[in-house]
Amino acid sequence: MKALIIIDVQYDFLPGGALAVAHGDEIVQTINELQSEYDLVVATQDWHPRGHKSFFTSHPGKVAFEEISLNGLNQVLWPEHCIQGTKGAEFVPELLTNAIEAIFRKGMDKETDSYSGFFDNGRKKSTGMGDYLKGRGITEVAVCGVAADYCVYYTANDALDLGFKSSIIERASKPIDLERYASVKKDFQQKGGTII
Repeated sequence: MKALIIIDVQYDFLPGGALAVAHGDEIVQTINELQSEYDLVVATQDWHPRGHKSFFTSHPGKVAFEEISLNGLNQVLWPEHCIQGTKGAEFVPELLTNAIEAIFRKGMDKETDSYSGFFDNGRKKSTGMGDYLKGRGITEVAVCGVAADYCVYYTANDALDLGFKSSIIERASKPIDLERYASVKKDFQQKGGTII
């Protein structure tokens, strides 16, 4: 049984949004077309409380994309994005959602960022997605969405750690940084992940 995991197709990550991924809007139609090819479709939604510690605005004197140590973890400081209950956190209306059986929200702990759809960055808390997929008999996942070099990669990587066969669908994903994506893609393949 195969599942499609759709990552963060939200206003703030697409062109015009607070943390826009270039050309992110171009993959939505592809994601819609892919959904019928899988036994199960789930999605993640970045869902930050106001004042999240991953926002540069929570650290006076810091600027966007600066890196700091946050609770012992390396943390990129992002522009404020995907704040709970705001338009920026909503799925874009172009994304077909009828086939999405479950939505897993991440980044809700103010102290820890959460790139992966399975765990926070410190791997202290699970979203429950791993158990959900296993409970539905899923053995293989394909991950798509934004951003390929962060949330897509971390989700696909954690899927491998949890024992799923895991792949990243390149034509349905867009990275923030092409160089970083090339590096994490290599790491993912070395661990046994597949690039479609």
